Amino acid sequence: MTYHRILILIILAFAAGPDAFAQVKLGKTETGNASYYANRFNGRKTSFGEVHKSSELLAAHRSYPLNTMLEITNLLNDEKVIVRVNDRGPFSKNRIIDLSNEAARLLGIIARGVANVSVRVVGMEGMVLLESNEEIDPKSGKVISMRSNE
Repeated sequence: MTYHRILILIILAFAAGPDAFAQVKLGKTETGNASYYANRFNGRKTSFGEVHKSSELLAAHRSYPLNTMLEITNLLNDEKVIVRVNDRGPFSKNRIIDLSNEAARLLGIIARGVANVSVRVVGMEGMVLLESNEEIDPKSGKVISMRSNE
């Protein structure tokens, strides 16, 4: 490889930003406030170029890579849902995640607008890895904790 090709690769690596090399640890958890997208964002492109659909289970996070799968738990009512990161945000420093309207509805935070949540990394690229006593309800997309038979 010539010097010029190596230099171009290095420049492209830095231009891609930290997300190109980000590693996400499965099970990593953080807590903080969540909000949800206003209706005016439905149909607009996200920072990754994908069209935002408020009826899907999507989220914006500042650092997790595109397609990271997150379990969001509303700490007030213990409702849970799995979302896919498809955008950057939130831009308010008081919040850790922005949710699609559907995710916010399933979590019960529409009326309040903002809720204290727990965010747990549960997978990447559409693959979700849950605990042995958990499963996802195919109709609602919510995480359901199953009782053990012991």
